[in-house]
Amino acid sequence: MREPLRDPERLRHILEAINTIQHQSIEEWENQIFTNPIAFYGLTKLVEIIGEAAWKLTKEFRAQHSEVEWEDIMGMRHILVHDYYTISPKILLEVVKQDIPHLKKQIELLLGI
Repeated sequence: MREPLRDPERLRHILEAINTIQHQSIEEWENQIFTNPIAFYGLTKLVEIIGEAAWKLTKEFRAQHSEVEWEDIMGMRHILVHDYYTISPKILLEVVKQDIPHLKKQIELLLGI
């Protein structure tokens, strides 16, 4: 069983990855991830970290906060790690545009920020 006291730390890891992603604008990501493999794989890794940290949260914590789409987040991590050859920059960009801002709000609420 995972240690419950580590849940806040995992949430901070998620928020840190989100803040790193949002350090650049959507336009900057659009300009880079299609032409710069380092930017593409950097963004991929940051989204992967979000999924890994979500997976490391205790099952109890995830169940208590089911308003967050933990399964989708962890599923994305699974794709990024195991089906790396299918990663689409377009889909990754959609995640950054549509999902990351909402997730950030949810994580900040969970952290009391």
